[in-house]
Amino acid sequence: MNIVLYIILGLLAGVFSGIFGIGGGLVIVPALVLLAGFTQHQAQGTTLALLVPPIGLLAAIRYYQAGNVNLFVAALICVGFIAGSYFGADWVQKLSDPVLKKAFGVFLFLISMNMIFMK
Repeated sequence: MNIVLYIILGLLAGVFSGIFGIGGGLVIVPALVLLAGFTQHQAQGTTLALLVPPIGLLAAIRYYQAGNVNLFVAALICVGFIAGSYFGADWVQKLSDPVLKKAFGVFLFLISMNMIFMK
């Protein structure tokens, strides 16, 4: 276990989250798999566990103070997110690690292509 690596990883994920508004999982999951030797399931489960506390609270407050938060929309998405994350976490346990890793990679690739080439 490399404590310094994990602290730096958290710092980088927090910076990217604050800058881009992304969930830390986009940074943390690949890093845990590639740098720390976690399985895809372990990386995703660990990331979900660390995001349970209000990790983004301070960043959200800064965005709110700048007038960049729609609380009504955030609340609606939160309701769906709670239900969706429960069912998604149940469903993913049936996938093998290699299939899950490939699905995660395809997901990241499709999102990145959309962001790069969108008008």
